[in-house]
Amino acid sequence: MQKILFPLVLIVTGLVLGYLWQQWAKKRGSGAERSIPVIRKRLQKICLLFFMPISFVAALWVVSFQDIRVVILPVIGAGALLLGGLFGLGVAVILKKNGRQRGTLFCCGSFTNIGAVGALVAFVFLGEAGFALIALYRLFEDVIYYAIGFPIARYYSGVENEATFHQRISEVAKDPFVRAAIVAFSCGLALNLSGIPRPPFFEIVNSFFIPIGTFIILVSIGLGMRFSSVGDYLVEGVLVSVIKFIAVPLVAGSVAYALGFGDINDGLPLKVVLIASSMPVAFTALIAASIYDLDLNLANSCWMITTGALIVILPWLAFLFSVI
Repeated sequence: MQKILFPLVLIVTGLVLGYLWQQWAKKRGSGAERSIPVIRKRLQKICLLFFMPISFVAALWVVSFQDIRVVILPVIGAGALLLGGLFGLGVAVILKKNGRQRGTLFCCGSFTNIGAVGALVAFVFLGEAGFALIALYRLFEDVIYYAIGFPIARYYSGVENEATFHQRISEVAKDPFVRAAIVAFSCGLALNLSGIPRPPFFEIVNSFFIPIGTFIILVSIGLGMRFSSVGDYLVEGVLVSVIKFIAVPLVAGSVAYALGFGDINDGLPLKVVLIASSMPVAFTALIAASIYDLDLNLANSCWMITTGALIVILPWLAFLFSVI
């Protein structure tokens, strides 16, 4: 029960604190309200450039890569993100949505909260080894988002996309958050392969850094939360939930099982795939909707509904892991 309650309490507390902070700033006046985007970016930098890189290095240092099949994890991760986007477009076609709403549903189907919520759940449920494999699973995540997802969102916005594929890849490579993730992964893998034993205190460091880093990023998300119009898009939110929590995990989990992931390290890679592919809509979907003038209310509703569904999904994952 503690494994279920801890991430739920941390997620809810972080989001609520961020939202209350946002409301307080609005009441304080325009000056305080204008500071919110700056604070959000600072919190994200603290998490993604300090807490998370150190945590991933420490976790990757000791994870077992004896079975070569785990190198397929990034491919499964990329496939799950693209598949979710295609399912989102399918829902948009079935519901006869307009172009901007189709772009929104693609983003909501594809963009998944792996880095914050997924990493936290993997750490709580599976320990450092699970947390480390999350880094491997999401290796191509930013490339999928910025080189494929954002251009598709822009296409449905009706704005001509002048950037070439090479230019988009170049922009991804220049992103400081992407660079930090690549450096952390490379350092952790190098230390793992070097055979140098990890100092014991890193286990204590990660037991604090992972929850703290996740909490900080959740507060930053809460600073941008909006509750408006959720009731107007319940059908879309439910269908996106079906994509996120049934369709994509079923396909990704089946592929992982067929590859024999259930036989590796007590099924650890299989469990990581099931966690990572069962996470809610990422806040990045709202960013894409805002940048490209898509249906922001639809994106916000799908994000709120799928994030709220974690109260059901986490117990389900805990039960599933107890029987596989």
